[in-house]
Amino acid sequence: MIPRAPLLLGLAGTLPFIWGAITTALPDFALASAQMIGPRFVGPYVQLFYGAVILSFMSGVLWGFATKAEANQAATGYALSVLPALWAFFMTGGGPTSAGIYLIAGFAGLLALDFMFSKWGLTPDWWMPLRILLSAIVIISLSTGVVLG
Repeated sequence: MIPRAPLLLGLAGTLPFIWGAITTALPDFALASAQMIGPRFVGPYVQLFYGAVILSFMSGVLWGFATKAEANQAATGYALSVLPALWAFFMTGGGPTSAGIYLIAGFAGLLALDFMFSKWGLTPDWWMPLRILLSAIVIISLSTGVVLG
């Protein structure tokens, strides 16, 4: 069972992705929201900026898991842990559609890394159920931005 705090905080962390999908799907709402809070915080723009931040954050999480490993596995874990941040840095500079597609691929790749670290026994037992749930929400939300954006 996923502990309450990580579940609630993880779900809260998906709100910018969901908000971006909603404001992409509802252009009039997006316009009103952009006028109130600024254009960077609506539509695909909030998703892309926040997505790059979250991939970088998750690199740090994986780095933390790598500290539990030893020898070659630790070195491999450290090397793999930087990939999400590098992916976000190098792959999100294009337009909103291509950046959204690359972020979807980045979050799918992150889920594969989560699975690997879990199989190595470096994560808590509840990690994969949480990561599958959050990744599904993020990927669906980003997909909305790509298709409608």
